[in-house]
Amino acid sequence: MKRIVLTIAGLFLFNMVFSQEYLALARKGKEWGCIKTDGSWAINPQFEHIKDFSEGLAAIKNGGEWGFVDSKGAYIVNPQFNAADNFSGGLAAVKKDKEWGFINNTGSWIINPQFEKVEAFKGALAAVRSGGEWGFVDKKGSYVINPQFNKVRDFSEGLAAALKDKQWGFIDEKGNWIINPQFENALSFDNGLARVRKGGEWGVIDNTGSYVINPQFDKILEFTNSLAAVKKGKEWGFIDKKGNYIINPQFVNAHPFMDGLAAVKKGKEWGFINSKGKYYVNPQFVNVEDFKQGLAAVRKGKEWGFIDGKGTWIINPQYEKVRDFENGRAMVKKGGEWGWINESGTYIINPQFPNAFPFVKVD
Repeated sequence: MKRIVLTIAGLFLFNMVFSQEYLALARKGKEWGCIKTDGSWAINPQFEHIKDFSEGLAAIKNGGEWGFVDSKGAYIVNPQFNAADNFSGGLAAVKKDKEWGFINNTGSWIINPQFEKVEAFKGALAAVRSGGEWGFVDKKGSYVINPQFNKVRDFSEGLAAALKDKQWGFIDEKGNWIINPQFENALSFDNGLARVRKGGEWGVIDNTGSYVINPQFDKILEFTNSLAAVKKGKEWGFIDKKGNYIINPQFVNAHPFMDGLAAVKKGKEWGFINSKGKYYVNPQFVNVEDFKQGLAAVRKGKEWGFIDGKGTWIINPQYEKVRDFENGRAMVKKGGEWGWINESGTYIINPQFPNAFPFVKVD
């Protein structure tokens, strides 16, 4: 009875996922359109370029100018811009002549073009550059933080990394320095920690600016599974959030942990280890991608296939290029054209596109 319930629940989840509208960008000849999950055209190829759907609209280029279409290909905002980015937080950054501003989903200017460069809204603020310096505006275009920085990163966990006079620090959403400029480089906060470089070496600070891990590494990747890959000299290992080595440096290269396993390179070949450093899949591959949805793309010789967490071939190597599985399907390139397969390797959409991108949900 329990198995029947789980099966029904699984089928419900699968149907719920695929009853939602997913579209993929695909090129036929020299023109771009969008296909449905069965491979039929939702929007016939007709554009010079197209970007992924975001908040129900996709930026397209036609006649040298950018506009926006809906999921049926109908123009919502006619082509008229020199450049356009995706919608985020109800607004899209667009460039008119040499200046950037923001429009709403009807094409009306909410923030008139006036900036040299902009980033998308993340929450209530967007980074903008004016007079060669960066600041932040709200959704009415009013400065919340006046332009004064050489560079900035997006706000994360209430703080943004900002560069002033060749040194990075962190500001709050009012522009106050919470961590004074002192670093050669700084990345955004993630789960209360930020990676920073000082004296040519990388360490980790908390949101008060105190070192949790003193600068000592040549490189450090993001923490996943509470571990981070670090490079010291010519070798990679893994540390915990206190900076202690959990897996000693011994690898030529390493990726972050994904699905409980990390890709590592020993000599000239890649394999996968668990969080204790034990090989789950011995080094044997020319190249690999990280595990996703229980499968990893790996290259043997000149061809790509997919293995499970035990290293067993689920889909034998046969493709020129591949992309990760998403919602039970993966893009594969065969004979110079892209198609899609399911987790057993059966074609859902035969290779036929010279270029394409993964399916995304149309919000």
